[in-house]
Amino acid sequence: MAETASERIRIEAPPSRCYEVAVDFERYPEWAKDVKQVKVLERDDEGRGVRVEYRAAALGRSTGYVLEYDYSEAPRAFSWKLVEGDMLRQLDGRYGFEPDGEGTRVSYELTADPSIPLPGFIKRRAASKIIGTALKELKREAERQG
Repeated sequence: MAETASERIRIEAPPSRCYEVAVDFERYPEWAKDVKQVKVLERDDEGRGVRVEYRAAALGRSTGYVLEYDYSEAPRAFSWKLVEGDMLRQLDGRYGFEPDGEGTRVSYELTADPSIPLPGFIKRRAASKIIGTALKELKREAERQG
C-alpha cells in the first residue's frame, strides 16, 4: 500500500528561484545527496525535462526510476508520476511555490510505494525522510545561489 506524506518549508529566495532550482534536474547530483545520476530523456518546447531518469540511494541500495513531469501549473507548481522503477510501484509527487514576503513557502507532497515488502510505519518514515531531506537541500541550494 502506498504512503502519502507532505511538508512545507520557508525558503529565503523568490518563488522563481526556488522553481528554477527544482526543475534543473541535471544539477540534482551536485546538491541532493541521495541523487547519484540524472539523465533527461525527453524535453518539452521550453526545454524542461518531461521524462527524467534517476539513479539514487534508497533503503541502503541503489535504485533506478523514470519520472514524467507535468508543468500545467508552472511556475506556481509542478508534479510528477513514476513511469518505471526497479524498486518502486509508485513515486508520485508535487512541488508548490507560494510567495511569502521576500521568500517562498514551498510545499512538497509525495506518494511512495516501494515494490519490496515493508511495514507501513517504515514506508511512512521513508516518505517523510525523502521529503524532509529534499526540502532542506532545496532550501540550502536556492538560498546559496539566490
